[in-house]
Amino acid sequence: MKKAFNSGKLKKVKPASHREKPSENSESGYVTGSLKWAIAFTVSLGAILEVIDTSIVNVALNDMQATLGATVSEIGWVVTGYAIANVILIPLTAWLGDYFGRKRYFIFSMVGFTIASVMCGLAPNLNLLIISRILQGLCGGGLLAKAQAILFETFPPSEQGIAQAVFGVGVIAGPAIGPTLGGYLTDGLGWRWIFFVNIPFGILAIIMSVIFLPKDRQTGKQHQAVDWWGIALLAIAVGAMQTFLEEGQSDDWFDSGFITALAITGIIGLGLFIWRELAIKNPAVNLRVLRYRSLAAGSLYSGILGMGLYGALFAVPLFAQSVLHFTATQTGLLLAPGALASAIVMVLLGKISGKVDSRILIGIGAVGTSLTMLQLSTITPQTGTEDLFIPLIWRGAFTVLMFLPLSLATLGSLPREAISAGSGFYNLTRQLGGSVGIAILTTLLARREAFHREDLVSYLTPYSNETTQRLDSLTGAFQNKGMDLTTAHQQALTLLDQTVNTQAAVLSYADIFRFVALVFFCSLPLLFFLGKGAGKNAPPAH
Repeated sequence: MKKAFNSGKLKKVKPASHREKPSENSESGYVTGSLKWAIAFTVSLGAILEVIDTSIVNVALNDMQATLGATVSEIGWVVTGYAIANVILIPLTAWLGDYFGRKRYFIFSMVGFTIASVMCGLAPNLNLLIISRILQGLCGGGLLAKAQAILFETFPPSEQGIAQAVFGVGVIAGPAIGPTLGGYLTDGLGWRWIFFVNIPFGILAIIMSVIFLPKDRQTGKQHQAVDWWGIALLAIAVGAMQTFLEEGQSDDWFDSGFITALAITGIIGLGLFIWRELAIKNPAVNLRVLRYRSLAAGSLYSGILGMGLYGALFAVPLFAQSVLHFTATQTGLLLAPGALASAIVMVLLGKISGKVDSRILIGIGAVGTSLTMLQLSTITPQTGTEDLFIPLIWRGAFTVLMFLPLSLATLGSLPREAISAGSGFYNLTRQLGGSVGIAILTTLLARREAFHREDLVSYLTPYSNETTQRLDSLTGAFQNKGMDLTTAHQQALTLLDQTVNTQAAVLSYADIFRFVALVFFCSLPLLFFLGKGAGKNAPPAH
């Protein structure tokens, strides 16, 4: 029996094969045992809360507007303020995690997010609600990117697939869960409960973070000078760009001096920010990680994925509510099966993703999503839930085939010291891609609807037999209800105009779906620049 000397006394020691395994592998640095799964569920819970809060307020804006006495443009800042704060913080998460410690920073973000949720729910006026949402967005930005980085740093390459699947379930399903949950809470309890619901889950995530997240290590970066100029330029550049995207359509884009100023500020600010971060030794945002080709290409593809993911989820609920006249709850239920399909496929894919080239899976997902969008483009004014059910199921499944393998192909091959910064870029491009996609689709929707209306109206002339017959039939129907000839004729004209507007709207939504399909088809060449997945060395860009 081996013996060891401990504190001046002889002590029997178990053979090495019978000793308890440490929670962290000293050679690889990866966490082992059940602790790694506790960490996965902890950080994923925080990320899910952040993603859901991105979309949960959308169905409650009308109720907020009525309660707070706000205009449509004013209440829109409840969404815009959160989005701007979110995208400003995401690129800084790597530096903040290094400076304060990843555990300390994640817990701080979770505490801040929960407190901000309470402030949003209790806000007595619009100004305080907007300020609280900005605070919520700032804290939420630290949850999403940091959660994914922690998972890559916790799990070995062979288990990255299932770990990222746990994380991805929330990120993919969150945008669909948000409106569903928001509709139920708003209709049943009032809009303030869409914020109060975060409290118990936030407290649970905080407790789990304190218990399960590994203790922070000293990296030496805590004593580095803070790049205040870089942080300021990032806030100016990204804040101006995000506001430009959020408010551009409502202000008629470059016809507005404010929107034009935002575009100029964003471009100049971005140029100065890039110059600053490449010129100093210890930047707030490490742009040098983009030398890895897989990260550069993957981040670009992430932006396209964001356009498709958030753009399609933007168009479908809008079509359901504006054309089919669904309630918020009905719209949420329409999206729920697709979210469930995403979750199921995500878990299944997590078990096989390490055995299949990620680029093949992404290609299948892109082609499948394109075909699904083309199927959705066949909508008509008579389209119902049963017509949308199967396409939305396929959309949810095919999106996962892009999301999970893309995360592994983009981040899984990076050196561990580059993962945190890489995760920030990857999540930032997806968020900005969603904003760009929604901005493009909103503008395209308005302009195509005007185009189709003008085209349809050109056929409605007194010299058209079809138009005359339709108008006479409607007038006769209203007369049979007791209206005089003049009133009946006017009502017939109004109904005919509404029919034209509905048909123009349907055609414009069909154009939207075809546009998204085209974007995914055109993205396929980017696959050649991606890595095969986790466990491979990421080649630098040449």
